Amino acid sequence: MELVRVQDSDYQKTYELYMSFPENENGYINNVYGYTYEQFLEWIEMKRNWSLGKDLPDGFVPDTTYVLVDEDNYIGVFNLRHCLNDFLREGPGHIGYCISKKYRGKGYATKGLELTLTKARQMCIHEIYMSVNKDNPASLRVQIKNGAYIHHENEKEYFTRINETE
Repeated sequence: MELVRVQDSDYQKTYELYMSFPENENGYINNVYGYTYEQFLEWIEMKRNWSLGKDLPDGFVPDTTYVLVDEDNYIGVFNLRHCLNDFLREGPGHIGYCISKKYRGKGYATKGLELTLTKARQMCIHEIYMSVNKDNPASLRVQIKNGAYIHHENEKEYFTRINETE
C-alpha cells in the first residue's frame, strides 16, 4: 500500500475514484465533483503547481494530494496542507481524506492517515491539526488510532491534534 501524488497517478483511475465521491460527505468537499475528464486533467495540473506553492489563489496554502493505492486498486485520497493559515487552523487543519465507499471499514483510512503523517513529518510538520464532524465517529476513531486527541469542539465538529515527536 502506498500514497501516490495525484499528478503521478493513473489519471483515469484517479478520475473514476473522485467521481465516486459525493460533492460533500462527512465534511469532505469533493472539489472536482461533476468535472469532465478534461476539466479533471486541468485540475491535476493546477494541483501540481499548488504542491510547489505556485499560482495559489488568495487564502490558499501549498498542499499535496495523494491517492491511496493498494496493488492496482485506487482506494481513497488524502490531502496534506504544507502549512496553516488562520482559516485552516480554526477549521479543516492539515489533512483531509476520503475513502471510496466500497473500501470503508477495512482499515484503509487508518493506514492512509498513517502514511500521510509520515509525509507531514518529512515536511517538518510537528503538530498536525485536523477536524472531524461529530456525526462521523469512524473518522474520529481513525484519527485517534493514529495518535490524535480531541483538542476542542464546537456544536458540529471535533478539532483534533497529533503531536509528532519522531
